[in-house]
Amino acid sequence: MKQVNGQLLLIGAIAGITAALLVLGANAQPSFSSILYAASALPVLIVGLGWGNVAAITAVATAAALGALAISPLFALAMTIFTLLPAGWLSHLANLARPASEIGGPDDLMAWYPLSDILLHLCGLVSLAVIFLGVMIGYGPELTGQMVDVLFASVANRDPTLVADPASVEQIKRTMVLLLPIVQGGMWVLMLFAAYYIAMRIVSASGRALRPREDLPSSLRMNRNAVFVFLAGIVACFIGGTPALIGATVCGTFGAGFLLAGFGSLHLRSRGKDWRLPVLVLAYISAPMILPAFFILVLGLADTRRTVALTPARKAGTDQSNS
Repeated sequence: MKQVNGQLLLIGAIAGITAALLVLGANAQPSFSSILYAASALPVLIVGLGWGNVAAITAVATAAALGALAISPLFALAMTIFTLLPAGWLSHLANLARPASEIGGPDDLMAWYPLSDILLHLCGLVSLAVIFLGVMIGYGPELTGQMVDVLFASVANRDPTLVADPASVEQIKRTMVLLLPIVQGGMWVLMLFAAYYIAMRIVSASGRALRPREDLPSSLRMNRNAVFVFLAGIVACFIGGTPALIGATVCGTFGAGFLLAGFGSLHLRSRGKDWRLPVLVLAYISAPMILPAFFILVLGLADTRRTVALTPARKAGTDQSNS
C-alpha cells in the first residue's frame, strides 16, 4: 500500500483553508462576492495542478469542513458543489496523460487530456451546480416574480411617476426567469476557466506544473459533441416549466464555452495580421453586448476540434491515466 505523503496533506490543508477564507470573505463583502467565490477555486486548482490529486482532495475536504463549522453543513455542500469540486476535477483532468502511441502518435511522446474535453466537463459541472443551487433556493417563476416586484416597488418609491405597465411587468418576469440561469451559468463558466488559466500560469512559472502549458489559440475549442447538448438546451427553453429552466442553464454554460472557443479561434485567425490588436481590443470591449458576443459564439460553434497536447515522455507528470 502506497504511503500518503504528509507534505502533500499539509499543502492541501493550507490550500483548503485559503479557499474557505475566500468564500467567507465573499459572504462578508457582497459587492465582491462573485470575484471572491471564483477566486476560492484558485488554491484548489494550484495544488491540484502542481501537486496532484491527493493535495486537491485534501484542499476540498478541508475547505468543506471549515465551511460546515463556520456557517452550516448546507453552506459547505453548496460551496463544494459550486466551486471546490469543479476546481478539483479540472485539475485532475488536466493531469491525465497516456503514451501517444495509444492514439496513433509517436512512441516517445505523451498525450495529455484535451483542453476541449476539459472545457466540456467544466460546462457540464457548472450546469449541474446551477441546477442544484436552483433546487436549493426554490428557483422558479414565483421567486423571480417577487424579485421583479421588489425592484419596481423600490423604483416607484423613489419616483412615483415611474409606474410600470402591468403587461410590461409580466413580460419582464417571464424573461427574467430564463435570463437569470443563462447569465449565472455563463458567468460562472467564464470565471472558473479564468481561475484555471491563472492557476496554470502560476504553477507553470513556479516549475511545479504536471501538465505543459499549451498554445490556447490553437487548443481552446469545444468538443464536437457539445454542439448537440447546446442545441438540446435551446429546444428545452421552448418547452416551458422545469425543462425550460434546465435548458436555459445549459444554454448559458455551454454558450459560454463556445464563446471562449470563439475567442480562441479569433486569436488564432488574427495571429500575424496587422489588424490583430485593434480587432482583439474591439472584440473584448464589445463582448458584453449581445450582438458582438453572438458573432464570437458562432465562431466558436463553427470551429470545434479536439486538440491533444504532446510532450516528450520524460516530462510526463506522475498522475497519468487513460484519457
